[in-house]
Amino acid sequence: MAADTVGDRLSSAYEIVNVPEPYAPVIMKHGVAGKFVGPTEKESPWVPFGPNAAIRHLHFDTRSNTFSNVLWIKEKGVIGTHKHRGTVVMVCLEGSARYLEYDWVANPGDFIYETPGLIHTLVTDHPNGVKLFGWLHGPIEFYDDKGGFIETLDVWWFINHYETFCKEHGIPLNPELYL
Repeated sequence: MAADTVGDRLSSAYEIVNVPEPYAPVIMKHGVAGKFVGPTEKESPWVPFGPNAAIRHLHFDTRSNTFSNVLWIKEKGVIGTHKHRGTVVMVCLEGSARYLEYDWVANPGDFIYETPGLIHTLVTDHPNGVKLFGWLHGPIEFYDDKGGFIETLDVWWFINHYETFCKEHGIPLNPELYL
């Protein structure tokens, strides 16, 4: 006899299931609704990020200093040396990427997990560049080629990056990006 699994017991209903929730009033009062951002530039345009890259912003949460985006390095190139002050989770969507400081190369479907305090330099050697989905928590500090501090990028920087571009190009802001 086969072992019973959770998958065997999951609902297969094609209707909304009324699940009892003892904290429903608290969740309704203090919770934040989920969001959806579609795949087109109407939902979120590609915003230039240096001469050879662009970012498609997907979410901003000022309460936790988290933000997510797709970073697109358009051809062989580099995103400067930087330090993360929080955790970063990335998935390679297209092309390939690596860090000068490590001995691996991320290809489509590969998962990258970065812990706070890491310093590295993102490079793509792929002729078509790379697209990386990233979920970032906390600020990122960028440095020049001599290790001198340049700038800190956090959720506020990324919001300004998105909103400034949209205003300059007559693109309406998408409220679905804000938690």
